[in-house]
Amino acid sequence: MSYDPQARRDTALALKLKQRIRSDGPMSVADYMQACLHDPEHGYYVKQPAIGRDGDFITAPEISQVFGELIGLWSAVVWQQMGSPARINLVELGPGRGTLMRDALRAAQKVPGFLGAIDVHLVESNLTLQQVQMQSLSDSGRPISFHDNAGKLLWGNRHLGSAPAIVIGNEFLDTFGIHQFVFSQGSWRAREVGLNEAGQLDFVTDLTCGYRPKPLPTTLTPNEGDIFEGAVTTSVLAKSTFAACAQQRPFAALLIDYGHAETSFGDTLQAVASHQAVSPFLAPGETDLTVHVDFEQFARACAKAEGDALAVDGPITQGEFLGRLGIVERASHLMGANPAKAGEIELAVARLIAPQGMGSRFKVIGLRSPNLPNLPGFE
Repeated sequence: MSYDPQARRDTALALKLKQRIRSDGPMSVADYMQACLHDPEHGYYVKQPAIGRDGDFITAPEISQVFGELIGLWSAVVWQQMGSPARINLVELGPGRGTLMRDALRAAQKVPGFLGAIDVHLVESNLTLQQVQMQSLSDSGRPISFHDNAGKLLWGNRHLGSAPAIVIGNEFLDTFGIHQFVFSQGSWRAREVGLNEAGQLDFVTDLTCGYRPKPLPTTLTPNEGDIFEGAVTTSVLAKSTFAACAQQRPFAALLIDYGHAETSFGDTLQAVASHQAVSPFLAPGETDLTVHVDFEQFARACAKAEGDALAVDGPITQGEFLGRLGIVERASHLMGANPAKAGEIELAVARLIAPQGMGSRFKVIGLRSPNLPNLPGFE
């Protein structure tokens, strides 16, 4: 931990949350994340541009155009697996600056018939980013629809009709809240956000003895002080939103995020500001909050979806996935066509697939209608 864990700043949201805690008592970590990211007045995603070299963090599509191009070609192959329908809904969850979709649609032109079949849907609650996305995709040649909620878009036929759907989510799952539990004196107890003796936001422990968290595998034995994170919100997303969409139309989803492939103990809640880790309590509403995705929990929730609506591919590492899609070959072609930028292209691609960096820290999971074959990259 390289930051001061005691650092605090009384932002407008911090004052609002303190008052809420004084009135109602401590809140779950999930509720704290929800407020910090989505509070209608002060939430980080409501008002902060966040992404890019001048923002708080940078994502894979901003590192290299090859990333988005490969996702576009991946989508084209899935479209072909679905029988090359005349209409296809291409949905991106949390599209950032629109860079991934822009690069994906450019690559889509290489597959006859695919680009003309696409209806683009972007799920974005940040109005500032919506404007950036509009500008980025202004010459895409495809209709662009904006939505502020994934559930409202994917549930039912109002927006998507009966056409198949391909859903892309890069660094989307990590923003969903988790419940934390701490093992203390032989029992699991809820870890919450309350006020410390100085009246500042801090972690507090509910001393009431609780049951073993349901998502925790019976094969894991805790030690004193161990923390477990239950990914309740992403489980609901899997069982309801994705499964509901898959029950109504041919469906495929590609979700990429940093996290662990197997369930384990640990506190992964983190805040980021200006590309640096900071305390989750430093400046509520003004810093990004994320958690590491527990892909084992998420995959298990998807596999248990109602009506066996979802088949699961993966997870595998981002390096392995991009390697199977041909990132090295695509980068070599790009370097040959742009010799003056060859070094820059090589470094960017290496950053995406490096075993000790994003290549292993980031995982990729695929969801699909059970009657579809394994998705590209997961064969």
